[in-house]
Amino acid sequence: MSTALTPLKTRYPFYLANRPQWGGLTVAVIDKYTQAPVSEISIATPKDIEQAIAAGVQALPALSRQTLFERKKILSHCLNRFQERKEELAQILCIEVGKPIKDARAEVGRLIDTFTAALETCEHLAGTHTRLDGTARGKGYQGLWKRVPVGLCSFISPFNFPLNLTAHKVAPAIAVGCPFILKPATRTPISSLILGEILAETDLPPGAFSILPCPREGAELFTTDERIKLISFTGSPSVGWDLKSRAGKKKVVLELGGNAPCIVDASAVIPDAIERILIGAFSQSGQSCISVQRLFVHAAIYTDFKTRLVEATHKLLTGDPKLETTQVGPLISEQDAIRLERWIQQAISKGATLLCGGKRTGSLLQPTLIENVPDTEPLSCEEAFGPVVTLQSVPDFSQALKLANSGRFGLQAGVFTQNLSHTLLAWDTLETGGVTINEVPSWRSDTMPYGGVRDSGLGREGVRFAMEEMTELRSLVIRQVENSP
Repeated sequence: MSTALTPLKTRYPFYLANRPQWGGLTVAVIDKYTQAPVSEISIATPKDIEQAIAAGVQALPALSRQTLFERKKILSHCLNRFQERKEELAQILCIEVGKPIKDARAEVGRLIDTFTAALETCEHLAGTHTRLDGTARGKGYQGLWKRVPVGLCSFISPFNFPLNLTAHKVAPAIAVGCPFILKPATRTPISSLILGEILAETDLPPGAFSILPCPREGAELFTTDERIKLISFTGSPSVGWDLKSRAGKKKVVLELGGNAPCIVDASAVIPDAIERILIGAFSQSGQSCISVQRLFVHAAIYTDFKTRLVEATHKLLTGDPKLETTQVGPLISEQDAIRLERWIQQAISKGATLLCGGKRTGSLLQPTLIENVPDTEPLSCEEAFGPVVTLQSVPDFSQALKLANSGRFGLQAGVFTQNLSHTLLAWDTLETGGVTINEVPSWRSDTMPYGGVRDSGLGREGVRFAMEEMTELRSLVIRQVENSP
């Protein structure tokens, strides 16, 4: 049964200094399944971005003076409105991302979780008293430190989780008192603009936020303007590292994706591992930076595991994301589906074996399993960002760890094992920002530290950790002076 969708507005404004603006330039938003235009958005110009930056700088003193009660009130208002509009938000994700409606509802749930974490964490991000008399020089001195907002932040968010990954930037900024400008992905902007609509209902001081859809070439100021003190970017490595090279003296937080490995040890509970891997590989149509992409399975269980996984993958339902039964929807564009289809055929020509899937209809690509892909092929060494998993038999756990560490990425890795020694060895050995045991690398709590190493990024998100990135330490030293009568 198809979900009855709430009609989208014909046109959406951008937000400049907390207020909606109807720019002269517009871009169509496409239903990613039907490929039909469903709405259009106003596009910000470089002049608009310049005004937003100036307004953000002017808003910083007022934001810094906000009480904790005032910040919590703003976050609470957002949470109430998210609850009231959660089905509308899910339907927007279903249309503009092509996300199956059940996955879209799950993302709205995580949006609520992320803002809740910011609400709960903001009063605990405190300073401390420090003893300075550990040396003779420190006698009579006391020290304190506190966290203060870093300043105006620039946020650039991706298309695949346009609500929750945006929330991981916006909610911490509100919690610590940082003004921000946000560039949402132009292919999936409406959900971020609804967030702007809700923020505009609050008592945030003028200039505290601007949400500015614009083309990549028009967003130079998001990177280079010296008034911006922090950039948080989620997207491709090529864009992210180039952005860092041009960011000057700003703090930079980068989440740049990967080709997540998942190890299935000989001791793994096979039915459980298969159930989790199906979700980790094919939910969101594989369009997650921690989607299961490379699967290394112990030789002792490989044949049985492969047979069961192929059978389970064949049963997945692909199609219209608006149907409650759909499990795998379209990719963000037909061009991305064509790219993956080409990568699959290229791997087969180099000796890989297609186990299931691989067929494309428009922007829909069947859930695909392919084994023995050479490690020089894009399906193995690049980020697929689609419903494709490579399988490889490994003789032992050490070899699995070695293969998992190969390549240039290091975001998260999953390990299915009942062996405690292997658990600790994986934690010590895997060169990633996180390791999940008896779970896919795609699993993430919105309160945990999240980020990668090597080409997968720089810095950490996760509400508390993003709040730390968006603040600076300020110390106070007090020397006791005796006042003789």
